[in-house]
Amino acid sequence: MTGLSRRTTLVKATHAAGAPDISERTMIARRQLLRFFAASPLLTATSLGTISTLLTANSDALAQSYDVLRGSRRAFGPDGIITAPADALDVFEFEPAAKKAVLSQDAPAHWGYLQSGVDGDVTRDANHTAFAKYNIRVQRLIDARKIDTSVKIFGETWASPIFMCPVSSLGAYDPEAGVTVARAAAKRNHQMILSTVDNASIVDVNKAHGRPAWFMLYPTDDWNVTRALVQRAENAGSPAIVLTVDRQGGRNTETLFRERRQDLRECSGCHTPGFTNEVSRKANFADIDVSKVTNLYGTGMTWEFVDRLRGIVKGKLVLKGIMTGEDAKEALRHGVDGLIVSNHGGRAEESGQATIGVLAEVVDSVGGRIPVLIDGGVRRGTDVLKALALGATAVGIGRPYVWGLASFGEAGVDRVLQILDDEFITIMRQVGALDITHITRRCVTSA
Repeated sequence: MTGLSRRTTLVKATHAAGAPDISERTMIARRQLLRFFAASPLLTATSLGTISTLLTANSDALAQSYDVLRGSRRAFGPDGIITAPADALDVFEFEPAAKKAVLSQDAPAHWGYLQSGVDGDVTRDANHTAFAKYNIRVQRLIDARKIDTSVKIFGETWASPIFMCPVSSLGAYDPEAGVTVARAAAKRNHQMILSTVDNASIVDVNKAHGRPAWFMLYPTDDWNVTRALVQRAENAGSPAIVLTVDRQGGRNTETLFRERRQDLRECSGCHTPGFTNEVSRKANFADIDVSKVTNLYGTGMTWEFVDRLRGIVKGKLVLKGIMTGEDAKEALRHGVDGLIVSNHGGRAEESGQATIGVLAEVVDSVGGRIPVLIDGGVRRGTDVLKALALGATAVGIGRPYVWGLASFGEAGVDRVLQILDDEFITIMRQVGALDITHITRRCVTSA
């Protein structure tokens, strides 16, 4: 058998075994190029080996590195909406998929509830658009192959600074509500905060999560109920009670009301007037006497209420909804352990003030004495980095993971987290930040 025949036979046998189809001409060209490099006095054995690896790498590896157009084609429905979680390129692609899924159940009011801010949704939209007011400073020639995204808060180590915000009534988007979210969060070791009025109980969520979640407290206007809710969460192992303080007044959820006009279902079974009926489907209120409750949010709360709550909370007490430096300083005086800069996803008030816009003020006011977390409008890994650079300890997402939940259940939530984690790692490498401690204000500038 001639040399050429042997080479031809080798190529055919290799291809038959399932290896990439490398032509005879390509193999000869690679061999000749290697001989040329081997004769060069400028190359070491190490560099020659590297070049050899690149030249003999399979076509899939080369395509991944250098030819983005050769990737697999993603599937879409005739309406251009993704049909599987893996098809999503970013978290925004889950929004139309979620809308389609919710509306297919003839539940426009549920979609309106998720999407609604207040009044004209100005604050809701400002939460996201305000991130564009900050640019990221990148640094070159830093070996950033190994990135550590973990963060430590209250003695807990999270794999990522991205946490899951409390969203009420997740049962409208998935039968298992917060339990489904907990399973997805557990896969990637993300922390989550469960809403008082989720359909799942803190006990079941903690079991599904594999570690205790934080508990977001709507205190009601009955202290006995407040105390019972705190005890239930702490008995389940929750290390932090997160008091929501931004629902002090009513709100005009105009987008919800508009969508509700189109909802033809009989909703009285779930939304019968009266507090007892309102929370009858909420597992965290099971076996608690709510007969004296008239208000879920405790709209008469003052700093004295925080003192009283501080007296019964055995673990950490966090205030969610702080938007000014003055309130941050006051929180310190009342023994609060942490803050979340939040305007309830633009659902608390139509101030037009984005959370990212006040973050530095709040961070500076507490001077590093307690952790400051933030939520509102986070849609990209770059948003996460900007918030951390301005002083946030961790960054929460709300609507994006619910889009994933509503469209594809647990797999959708998991994919949303994967996308954000991957985007965050990518921008960390560009910044030259090997871990969270390297993300400082030097990493951002005002646009």
